Amino acid sequence: MPIAKDIWRPLVLEAPIEAVLRAGTIAGFPHHWLPEEGFLRFLADPFGLERRGQRFVFAELYDYRTRHGTIDCLHFDGHRLVERRQVLAEPWHLSYPYVFEAEGETYMLPEAHRSGGLTLYRAVEFPWRWERAVALALDHVAVDATPFFHDGLWWLFHAAADDAQTKTGALFLAFAERLAGPWRPHPGNPVRRGTDSTRPGGTPVMIDGNIVLPVQDCRLTYGGAIRPLVIGRLDPDHFEAEAGPAIVAPAAFAPFDAGLHTLSAMGGATLVDVKRRLLSPRSLAVLAKRELTRR
Repeated sequence: MPIAKDIWRPLVLEAPIEAVLRAGTIAGFPHHWLPEEGFLRFLADPFGLERRGQRFVFAELYDYRTRHGTIDCLHFDGHRLVERRQVLAEPWHLSYPYVFEAEGETYMLPEAHRSGGLTLYRAVEFPWRWERAVALALDHVAVDATPFFHDGLWWLFHAAADDAQTKTGALFLAFAERLAGPWRPHPGNPVRRGTDSTRPGGTPVMIDGNIVLPVQDCRLTYGGAIRPLVIGRLDPDHFEAEAGPAIVAPAAFAPFDAGLHTLSAMGGATLVDVKRRLLSPRSLAVLAKRELTRR
């Protein structure tokens, strides 16, 4: 396990995701940061919805001392934080809280591969109360599953928890007529290989008639950058795509310039997260104590 730790921090870009993807950079847009979490803690994987001028940001809250992720919701009125609560916790690690509206409901599909499956949650009282709606049956345990409705079908982009290579170096697809399934694997799975452009990292959008899926570039480090995967053909028998140039954390964001691994839509704004690397005598002492206690 690396002794230097990734510390992520989300921010809001005041521009639609399409504009950010066209620009190929997150630099130069008006932005504001979400709060830092304190020593050895962070927020990451931000996804959000905008309703009647109010913004609701869902993110993973992680603490290296427990190594267990939960999901928080931060309610903003403009740039002002109105309220924050934990909205989802399970015995297993949760992250990547993909929130979306479909079929008259609001859903969340968080990353939960350590549970051995994938569970879709439905908002009972948005944004604070959620219930399990259905377990999605797939032929792989999905990592960072990202749904998208296109041409009358639901599509699910995901990595797989089979091994380290498929977590960051292979893109899988499944499709279904209904969100609850049954889901069928794409016959071309994995439809794409390579640590430069396969693991999903945000909201798919339509640009110039093509689906553009943000994917992580993990060649140099986990979550090193986001690349736009431009999908030229998608149907139950075919998949064709080409990755665009990497979108990186700007040097102006230092020390949070060591990576970027989420690019998601929130109404007319875009959510991203960037990271710094933490290595200090204090962090080493705290984590060494935790490991000794665990053993």
